[in-house]
Amino acid sequence: MPVVVQTVLLLVLSNVFMTFAWYAHLKNLSGRPWYVAAILSWGIALFEYLLQVPANRIGATQLSLPQLKVIQEVITLAVFAPFAVFYMKQQLRLDHLWAAFCLMGAVYFAFRSHH
Repeated sequence: MPVVVQTVLLLVLSNVFMTFAWYAHLKNLSGRPWYVAAILSWGIALFEYLLQVPANRIGATQLSLPQLKVIQEVITLAVFAPFAVFYMKQQLRLDHLWAAFCLMGAVYFAFRSHH
């Protein structure tokens, strides 16, 4: 499997855990003290790191650090959007589409040159 594909797949899985660690407590633990949410989020974040660290190590063999970061940010928002809509019951707006187009520009500039 190509390095970029491995990297992206691991980062997608990592971001699923990250998104739940960062935001699911707003829905599920809103009545609990913040430190309960923090401890549970740390537990979820462990799984994120078990995927994210290898993803970045694999990706760094063929991608630059800025390329890895831009990929990470695009994946973060690609995972976050369905999470926000389907899990958190938030509404997407047209401005979110424009923000996605801006991210596509970031990907273009990060990958247009290999220097």
